[in-house]
Amino acid sequence: MSDSSSGSSWLERLGKLFSDEPESRENLVKVLADAQAQGLIDSDALVMIQGVLEVSEARVRDIMIPRLQMALIDASEPLEVILETMLETSHSRYPVICDKKIIGILLAKDVFRAVVKGELKTKDDLAKIYRKPIFVPESKRLNVLLREFRAGRNHLALVVDEYAELAGLVTIEDVLEQIVGKIEDEHDAQEQENIQKRTAHSYSMQAFTPIEEFNRFFNVNIEADSSETMGGLLASKFGHVPQPGESMTLEGFCFKVLKGSERCTKLFEVKAVDDAIKVQITDGVEEEKVAS
Repeated sequence: MSDSSSGSSWLERLGKLFSDEPESRENLVKVLADAQAQGLIDSDALVMIQGVLEVSEARVRDIMIPRLQMALIDASEPLEVILETMLETSHSRYPVICDKKIIGILLAKDVFRAVVKGELKTKDDLAKIYRKPIFVPESKRLNVLLREFRAGRNHLALVVDEYAELAGLVTIEDVLEQIVGKIEDEHDAQEQENIQKRTAHSYSMQAFTPIEEFNRFFNVNIEADSSETMGGLLASKFGHVPQPGESMTLEGFCFKVLKGSERCTKLFEVKAVDDAIKVQITDGVEEEKVAS
């Protein structure tokens, strides 16, 4: 069969497939699925097209990182603590907070450049490289947000709710992942760890974290006879499945629920409230650095 006849056959098949114009989004998706089944488009293309359709319907609230899970820089902290937090959390961009208000965005590359040039010696020097924060409503459509990201050459926006309160953040990567799927990077393995540092004095902890792992990480010795995980231990102490926003102080730590449902708790914020434990945590980190 010649190339021309093959091309004609392909066009005929495509024309036949679209001879009946889709009357709804659902029909369009079915037509595209039929096109993939007949080999007119491959499966990856189908997934991306479906992702584009979903982006046009989804809102920022559907994909944003909630406020309680944001990695923030506290402008009141000493410069050394701020730099240490950035080094340990390894993000590329950080909202900077002061007195509960976002005052800027700090880019890791700007900090690195200032350090290399010897221009970062005080917190005033750090404040000079803050970028202007961009705020978007949680009701904004993702396709509109993506267009604004491209036009403004921004990669991160802070999300506010209907009362103009900070609700979370969203990045251009979050939007693109709705189209092309999960984008893995060199820090994803770290992000899957059960316990992660969020700020200079707070950590996030998966509910299924084994008690032994918690003890080893924080250099403490919490015991539980009937529970193997921290989530199980805390649920037994609460007397019910704790819901987002609920908190409890236990064994020198404050545990606050960040994420969960009526049936299970998924993520906690952990802060040491006992001065002796704070020292133990610091000593443990220093020992780990020396050993490595």
